[in-house]
Order: sequence, then structure tokens, then C-alpha cells
Amino acid sequence: MKIPYARQNVNQTDIESVIKILQSDWLTQGPTIERFEKAVAEFTGAKFAVAVSSATAALHLACLAAGLKQGDYLWTSPNTFVASANCGLYCGSKVDFVDINPRTFNMSPAELERKLEAAEGAGRLPKVVIPVHFAGQSCEMERIAELAADYNFEIIEDASHAIGGLYRDMPVGSCLYSAMAVFSFHPVKIITTGEGGMVLTNREDLYRKLLLLRSHGITRDPDLMEKSPDGPWYYQQIDLGYNYRMTDIQAALGYSQLQRINEFIERRRYLAERYRRFLADLPVITPWEHPDCKSAFHLYVIRLQLDQLNKTHRQVFEELRQAGIMVNLHYIPVHTQPYYQRLGFKQGDFPEAERYYREAISLPMYYGLSDAEQDYVIDKLREILV
Repeated sequence: MKIPYARQNVNQTDIESVIKILQSDWLTQGPTIERFEKAVAEFTGAKFAVAVSSATAALHLACLAAGLKQGDYLWTSPNTFVASANCGLYCGSKVDFVDINPRTFNMSPAELERKLEAAEGAGRLPKVVIPVHFAGQSCEMERIAELAADYNFEIIEDASHAIGGLYRDMPVGSCLYSAMAVFSFHPVKIITTGEGGMVLTNREDLYRKLLLLRSHGITRDPDLMEKSPDGPWYYQQIDLGYNYRMTDIQAALGYSQLQRINEFIERRRYLAERYRRFLADLPVITPWEHPDCKSAFHLYVIRLQLDQLNKTHRQVFEELRQAGIMVNLHYIPVHTQPYYQRLGFKQGDFPEAERYYREAISLPMYYGLSDAEQDYVIDKLREILV
């Protein structure tokens, strides 16, 4: 038996939706992309959505649309995938991190405030802050938005884990507290397009900029051109953009998957509750859900109470894998990566994220995980820890 930590769920309706596109006149840049964008915007309550080739592309475009440039600062969480920080480097900006709340594993608003106060005195305030909704649970966005108003920075929510989650009864991605929010549709996420991402926003100026940058900075809109068109074939490149487009094939899969998102979230939350109950007497810390949040539970991360164990973190991890449970670890703190160490970061810079890393294990969490498979995971974890 091998149980992955995550897996997509593709049904016959999903397959038929993709086949229909393959038999159509449009494989890319067609009407299915716009249909998918409108559906996600409607689901989240955001006014605009721009589908792109990956969440990494979405983060990059969001930073560009926010005006991030050389010499600016971008701050994010060290407990994330490297893309949340790399997007700042792509724009030529400097990157820094804000340590995490040890209960939510998200960016700590208290640490953010402390760091902002220090940065203001040094003249190094961020242009952009990217809170990461780790494992599907929203950051404390109201407080972060208050700080954004006080210190004049733009917020881009990295909600790659969190489509289907709620913050204060509003869908993650509504952009009520941010300029933009980003989703990922990688196969291990809540819904998938194979590869793909999306930027949500309520601001038309950002929406127009995102559309332009998504496709080479080229427009066919005469109102945006610098001279009258030479004819109906005419286009102009008016900015330096990228080929970050999604295909109609991917959008068809995403649209089909979106129809089942409530079912996906319900199952994940059911599995999370079973983990919480059945692991309660073990020397582990299970995820804490902030009262303002309803997590999408993209991941289910436990923290080992190592002072109560006679095994190391690595031993527990490897014994689970030997039992056919393909656990993972999300994440290695970004500032400890060799590339970022060469930029001047070092061990000890963000102690809560580093402490979390020494204790964390991501257990299997996905829609298709059966109760029996989950019971096997729980039983094996109990054997290993007790």
C-alpha cells in the first residue's frame, strides 16, 4: 500500500469537458478561459479574474501590476514555497520575511507590525506584502490591511492553498482586504487545471494591466494604442509582457472541477476532524483553526512534540514512508535555501519558522482518501510514536 500526501480527483465529467474542447475550434485563448474566470470571480465575490499558466506566473504578474520594481521591498512569509518570494526577485526588488504565528503557521501580524516600525525608521518599508494562507487557512487579513493603510503598502494574498476557504464568512479571494489574491490549480491543490493559476482583484486598473502583461504586453484595443491601427490585423506591444496564458483545455478542466468544490472542501474538513479526534492523545500538535477562519485544508500538518518522543523528526518521517505513507514536509523556510543565504539571510533569522520546520510533517489529505486509508495512517502513526 502507498498512500500519497495529496492527489487530484478527476471524474468522467471532467474528462468529457476536456474532450469537448479538444473537438472544438479553440484549444487556447478561447471562450472557455473567460467562462472559467467569470465562474471563479463569482464564486469568490471578486469583480475580476485573470487565468494564467501557473500560480508562480500569477504572483509575478500581480507584483508587476502593483508596480514593484528595482529597489523596492517585498515581504512575505518564510513558511511557503519559494515562488512567494521569488516573484519579488523577478521584478528586481529586494525580498524580506516576516516570522510566523506558531499556532496558525501564517504570517504573524504582531511580527509584521514590529518589523514595519523598525523599517520605517530605516527608510526600508515594503512596497508589497504577500501574506500566505498556509494549508488553506486565511491569514488575519483585517489587521494586515490596517497596517497596509498605516504604512502604505499593497497586499497580494498568496491564496494558492485556500480556494474554498472563508475569512470572516467571506470567501478567500474576495479581495476585501487586498489589492489582489492568487490561486493555484496544481494537481495537489483543491481544484486542478493540471498546471495553472489565477489572479483576482476588484480594481479595474489592475485587471487591465494583468490582461496586458499576461500576453506579451500586446493589445488589439485601438483605445490603448499610441497611433491609429493600420488595419483590422493590427496590434501594438505597449508594455513588456510575458506568455503566461492558460489554455482552453486547462480552463475546461478547471471549470468542471469548480462545480464540485463544495464537495471537495466538505470531504477535506471531514478528514481533518477525524485526524483531530483520533490524534488527540498522541504527542503531536494538530492544526489550530482561527475562529475567524474556515480552512480549506489543502494540507494537514502536525507538529511532533519531540520532547515527549524517543525518536527524531527524521526517524518518524522515514518510518511513515517505509509503511507506505508518503508524507511530506511543507515547508523548508525560504530564507534557509542556499540561494537566499547568498543574499544574506542566515539560520536564526526567523526562529518560529525554523522551529516549525524541525517538527512538521504533512499527513495525507485529499478528497479521495478513504476512511480506511486514513485509519491506516493514524494506526501507523500511533505505532511509531507510542
